[in-house]
Amino acid sequence: MSTRSTEKSLGHWMRARLPYGVAEFVMFVLKQGWAALFGGLMLIGIMVTKAVWQPDWALARYDALVIYAVALQAGFLWLKLESWAEARVILLFHLTGTIMEIFKIQMGSWAYPEPGVLKLFGVPLFSGFMYAAVGSFMARVIRIFEMRFTPFPPLWAHFALAGAIYLNFFTHHWLADARWLLMAGTVALYWRTRIWFRLGTFYWMPLPLAAFLSSFFLWIAENVGTRSGTWVYAGSKAIDWASLSKMGSWYLLLYVSFATVTLVYRSALGGPHPTAARPSAAIDSPEQTTPHQQAPQAPKG
Repeated sequence: MSTRSTEKSLGHWMRARLPYGVAEFVMFVLKQGWAALFGGLMLIGIMVTKAVWQPDWALARYDALVIYAVALQAGFLWLKLESWAEARVILLFHLTGTIMEIFKIQMGSWAYPEPGVLKLFGVPLFSGFMYAAVGSFMARVIRIFEMRFTPFPPLWAHFALAGAIYLNFFTHHWLADARWLLMAGTVALYWRTRIWFRLGTFYWMPLPLAAFLSSFFLWIAENVGTRSGTWVYAGSKAIDWASLSKMGSWYLLLYVSFATVTLVYRSALGGPHPTAARPSAAIDSPEQTTPHQQAPQAPKG
């Protein structure tokens, strides 16, 4: 059975057995989980290897995680859970994330305490896949929910803000930290932008609110990894929770990720509001990229 058929069967099964409102909520959770599959599997890999790995094994845990991450990416492409176009964009996440990791390690912001051969300037190569997991989630969630972002600000402002945010992750070590100004900039630029997404019908959410909620769950996931001792922040122990300031960092990084993903999903930006022209019966196929564009209906959630 193909991935698309499996998704449709799951959707039909859920909707046939649950009241409409409950089915909508359950399908929302399932779609979010399905979109976050790569990141979830990476987190499981980190936790399982932490639980079972022995220091005297021939293969270092960090190196095993690199092999695991590469196998995951290959599997996603083979199963058509990601397209090659998306994989190229996700590669940009990997590169930009690894560059940031190398810089932060050199600045002493955090460290990877375990040994490994597959490291670059002290950064294990699996770390880039953790950034790529965010890109994978964004690309898949746009497809799965048939999202449309409208009204959308000018593209030059969209990419300029993302560039300024990325630069601030480096320059704040020498110049004033502009994160609060940049956060205000995200609200000013996107306050009118609604994310329209499809379940049984179309719903919408303000883009800054969606970014805030996503940053919270990323902060939770980061704490899971932090408490495993896979990485350690300066002045902290592995058992310490990552500070709430990290949630602000994730909030800003999401806009960099969003700008990168829109290099592929440009058709999802702007245009008319979507409408529930037909009911959704499943977690939608990755092949579907653009929602129906008929006269809008009033949002129901």
